Amino acid sequence: MTKSVLVVEDNPASMDLVKFLLEEAGWEVLSAFEAQAAREILDQRMPDIILLDIQLPGCDGLELVKEFRARSSMAALPIVALTAHAMRGDRERFLASGFTGYISKPIQVAGFVKEVEAFLKGDSSAG
Repeated sequence: MTKSVLVVEDNPASMDLVKFLLEEAGWEVLSAFEAQAAREILDQRMPDIILLDIQLPGCDGLELVKEFRARSSMAALPIVALTAHAMRGDRERFLASGFTGYISKPIQVAGFVKEVEAFLKGDSSAG
């Protein structure tokens, strides 16, 4: 069965790289460049995992993950922050906000797909 991922990322170059890596590994990639597009996709179907940028226009990822976690259908869904924020304390802040974990940007191309798959399998120590 094909795994599906929703990538919410406002940077076209980052989106292209993430899509390329995941599609090459056989994933179905749903993409949104801002919060409202992500909401519309999620109203139609539920992916296996969400990769969510923190800095989005209009509604940031921290607000959006709280909104998503309020949906009963998304309570246990892996939602991973995809962010350039990699300072001391950020991981704890993201986890406290409802993220499963995070992947820092720039992403490490060689291990990116394995990192995403680890979150899908419930390994919150990834990232």
